[in-house]
Amino acid sequence: MSERPRTRQELYERIRQTSKEEFILEEMIRFGFWPAEGDLPQDPADEIRRRGEIGRQLSELRTQERNLGNEEKMLKELRKRRMEESKRKRQETKERRERERKERTEAWKEKKKQDIIYLGEGVSAELNNKEPNEERLKSHNLPKYSTALEIATAMNISIGALRFLAFSRKTSTTTHYVRFKIPKKTGGERTISAPMPRLKAAQNWILHNILEKVKLHEAAHGFCSEHSIVSNARPHLGAEVLVNIDLKDFFPSISYKRIKGLFKSLGYSEAAATIFALVCTEPTVEEVVLDGKTYYVATSNRHLPQGAPTSPALTNILCRRLDKRLTKAATDLGFIYTRYADDLTFSAIGESCRNICNILNKTHDIVKHEGLTVNTEKTRVLRKGRQQEVTGIVVNKKLNISKKTLKKFRATLYQIEKYGTEGKHWGHTPDVIAAIQGFANFVYMVNPEKGRVLKAKVRAIIQKYNWKPTWKRKLPPPSAVAEPTTTTPKTTEPTQPEVKENKTNKKWWKLF
Repeated sequence: MSERPRTRQELYERIRQTSKEEFILEEMIRFGFWPAEGDLPQDPADEIRRRGEIGRQLSELRTQERNLGNEEKMLKELRKRRMEESKRKRQETKERRERERKERTEAWKEKKKQDIIYLGEGVSAELNNKEPNEERLKSHNLPKYSTALEIATAMNISIGALRFLAFSRKTSTTTHYVRFKIPKKTGGERTISAPMPRLKAAQNWILHNILEKVKLHEAAHGFCSEHSIVSNARPHLGAEVLVNIDLKDFFPSISYKRIKGLFKSLGYSEAAATIFALVCTEPTVEEVVLDGKTYYVATSNRHLPQGAPTSPALTNILCRRLDKRLTKAATDLGFIYTRYADDLTFSAIGESCRNICNILNKTHDIVKHEGLTVNTEKTRVLRKGRQQEVTGIVVNKKLNISKKTLKKFRATLYQIEKYGTEGKHWGHTPDVIAAIQGFANFVYMVNPEKGRVLKAKVRAIIQKYNWKPTWKRKLPPPSAVAEPTTTTPKTTEPTQPEVKENKTNKKWWKLF
């Protein structure tokens, strides 16, 4: 039962909501003049309530009819509601997208601090694959590095620095190498790419922590621990036939894909192998000056640079199958085989000397199958009656240095001892004392008897001229340096000394 209206306004509102008859009936029921249910005969209570309900429905229908009658007003109201709803949704979408954009930006910044996502066109496809082959790593006794963060942490550099060193660009305004040329023995020039300090440090880390732990074939002697040009020459001592074969464009012929495949074969993940391979390779570049700015434009695919500390070790690992196949072929034909970098040497005695053509053909086929090329212009067959050299060492009867070279060196020592160092040179270094000291040590390594005499002469020259190595020399204090009295502008020394042409026939490995 409804409550009694407290004010006249509430009374009128109650009558409007129902009807006058319903209100009177409710009041009579409330005061007890009429029962709540229809117990009396011909009770009009249900009829009154039904009439009130029908009246309300008619009122609603009339209201709807009035609204439907004014279509223009209805459409206007509908468009207004739709516009308000659309504005609300647009604002919500805008706020949501802005919030998501900020979240993505923060997540991207955080991810860049922890990982490398992109390293250039054509080399970034597998950077998300960080699953290594732990069995292979364990078999080679190699450390496990699967992600960029692990590699950067081990190298003691940041992710950003590692990305900078490994990034591959077709065109760049910076370069990680100092490039210069040195003369070849057979004419022309050889390009040397010396890595900058930061890249060189990263390459040395790869060399000492990974590459030097991989076991090489016993035929490899170049840039190996406890091996040298002496150990490479000794097996061929006293041979009746000596065959020297040179590989053409040795380092440039080793592509980035082969280097990446090498690291994968050792057990490293796709991501780690990609980073290691990019750090160890570079393309041939051409310097282009445009609007006063220098650009370095790649003109070839990435390959091993000649001058990086990792290049010799990588080639030694890649040539393990080559060494194995050539060793077997040489053994089958009665030859002895050794390799020093890109110099292949075969020697034989007795009846096996008849197999020279066979060993040459076999070598050409195997080298070609391994993706390398023989430099036919440098292939030499030396018999016992001639001076036989292996990587610059004479091997006819005993390990020795060429008589012609020793004679020239003794003459140089005599000239220096008698007339001083001015105008004298030996090798490719401007410091002639350091050059003769190094060559005397080299002779001592090959032939201790002759080297002992030459080292004594060099020591006498050093004492006579009071020479000290560059790293032991003390620079004069600033106050001791006299100021120039003329207006001639000072010249700045180039970062890379210009290499003067040396017409002496010298093997390339003696330059390092």
